[in-house]
Amino acid sequence: MVAVQQIEEETVKLAKYTDFKVTSVVGGQSIEEQGSKLRRGCEIVIATPGRLLDCIERHYCVLNQCNYVVLDEADRMIDLGFEPQVQAVLDAMPHATLKPEDENTELDQKRTYRTTYMFSATMPPAVERLARKYLRRPIVVNIGRAGMAGENVTQRVIMIKENEKAHRLSSELDMIHEKKVIVFVNTKRQCDNVYAHLEDAGYHCTVLHGGRTQDQREISIKGFKEDTYNVLIATDVAGRGIDVPDVALVINYDMPNNIEAYTHRIGRTGRAGRKGTAITFLTGGDSEVFYDLKRLLEESKAVVPPELARSEAAKQKPGGVSQKRDSIQYAKK
Repeated sequence: MVAVQQIEEETVKLAKYTDFKVTSVVGGQSIEEQGSKLRRGCEIVIATPGRLLDCIERHYCVLNQCNYVVLDEADRMIDLGFEPQVQAVLDAMPHATLKPEDENTELDQKRTYRTTYMFSATMPPAVERLARKYLRRPIVVNIGRAGMAGENVTQRVIMIKENEKAHRLSSELDMIHEKKVIVFVNTKRQCDNVYAHLEDAGYHCTVLHGGRTQDQREISIKGFKEDTYNVLIATDVAGRGIDVPDVALVINYDMPNNIEAYTHRIGRTGRAGRKGTAITFLTGGDSEVFYDLKRLLEESKAVVPPELARSEAAKQKPGGVSQKRDSIQYAKK
């Protein structure tokens, strides 16, 4: 929802000297007020899939004249379980506006065909499935490599014990001075715990998680952007899509349980041509991601901690088949 707000702000700026009306449709706000705006007409709708589907089902809007569709962060929407809603919204659009699947079929020059853009940091099977179903004759543009860390991000992984995290966090924040920092955690409770620790220590910090109202989230992100706070503590759900160009440091206080989330998190720094640093606190309890993390660090030419490199969990993907051959004994004659 924070991402919707930020995209709306930028779209309004771009549409300032046009006749385009921009409307956002997002949960946590009055659907009746949003429906009223939609009925008055608009050219650009920025929405979360669930709330947009609600508006369609209540007949607040129809998509018969929608010619352009943008799926931003498609992988994350699917990862959060929104694939059915995304498909339902796309299916609510006229099938006749899709280009023919057969590339040899001649296009009707008098017809307006739908143009679909899909942005995704990673390409898991679910995203590929979505692309095959709704995209026609797609042109693929790769910026860097899908699923890889950005070149402007310096990655540091610190092997640590759980009870050492709080002290180490304070040490890292002291070295960054007053620059902007995002601290990612895995749960709302952990978010509040880290916030309490940092606030008691005198840091200017705020939180962003699913337990906060939409108004509270907007106040937090606004304060972070305007330097009221220089430390933002966030969960994946709330922190996804944060676009603040001058974030100097991302700290993974908790390592996420999959490498895709890790890639998204560290992508909050090193943006708009700037350099950034991502520090990850890694414990023995994160062994499920050791293999993928080690591989990503190696491909990014980042330093792999010796403890991670030596770990058995980093040598084979969880659930994979061991490459070691069974020993064969030959009977003596």
